[in-house]
Amino acid sequence: MNLLVIDDDDINIFIIKKIVEKTGYDAKMVAKTNGQLAIDYLKDLQQNDISFPDLILIDINMPVLNGWEFLEVYEKLGILQDSDMYMLSSSVYENDIEKAKTYKTVKGFISKPLSIERLIELFEGKV
Repeated sequence: MNLLVIDDDDINIFIIKKIVEKTGYDAKMVAKTNGQLAIDYLKDLQQNDISFPDLILIDINMPVLNGWEFLEVYEKLGILQDSDMYMLSSSVYENDIEKAKTYKTVKGFISKPLSIERLIELFEGKV
């Protein structure tokens, strides 16, 4: 199981890493602190024919390239990979939840904090 977390908050990344460890799944987690770094990472995987993440969790508010901008660039790249993408945000705005539904690559919206149970559900959807 390969997981990509796109979030600029080191504490959130640390918490998600600990949650991944507690799931019992053999999961490799990579974190990128903004959308541009994530795009560069995914392009590199594609160009070098390396396995794509099974699951991508995307924060909304980040510097350089935020979550929405990341999705715009990602969808324009036309990457045809079977990664499950979820917005993972502390936003409580209904318009963010609705906006997430407008992207064909986004499977859902998860409010922070991420729980062990929810991550296990996401992993089980990919097994």
